[in-house]
Amino acid sequence: MEPESPFEMSAERWFALSVKSRCEKIVSTIARNKGFEEFLPLYKRRQRWSDRMKSVEFPLFPGYVFCRLDPLHRLPLLTIPGVLQFVGIGKTPVAIDDEEIGAIQSALSSGLSTEPWPYLEVGQRVRLEDGPLAGVEGLLVEVRKRYRVVVSVTLLKRSVAVEIDREWVAPLDDRGRTMMIPIKRALAAGARAS
Repeated sequence: MEPESPFEMSAERWFALSVKSRCEKIVSTIARNKGFEEFLPLYKRRQRWSDRMKSVEFPLFPGYVFCRLDPLHRLPLLTIPGVLQFVGIGKTPVAIDDEEIGAIQSALSSGLSTEPWPYLEVGQRVRLEDGPLAGVEGLLVEVRKRYRVVVSVTLLKRSVAVEIDREWVAPLDDRGRTMMIPIKRALAAGARAS
């Protein structure tokens, strides 16, 4: 029996669309109206205007919209005004792991504070064992005496930080298994990585 191509194994996967700056919301809306499952993660930031402060929504991944689709049927998305291309190798789109999209969706639906974060390749990996994000894995960092877990989309080299309670984390070893070490050491390792 011949091995199946990556496109035949699982018809619908998550892909990243590269879009023009400030076109993320309209591209997301048009993709949804064309029948595609789209995901545009947003976060709120306080924006200073000349006469007031206002809470404004911004994309967590500026310049990108995620869509779940069969890559053989991607042409309708490429015809949307503002879409530049699929993220991939050459003209071949590369799928994003469902776990990475799931982690970002969990972070957003938790109601906890989220914000864009620089992509980190090294640092202490942790799994959240408690709280609304239980089961999500990411990197532990400390910002302004508050702890955050960073979840990443490897293909885009972009990350999102979610504020957490330090009691929720359990450190992971190189194989992704929970380590049985005191939490203070894990927090110190996470702080050094940031």
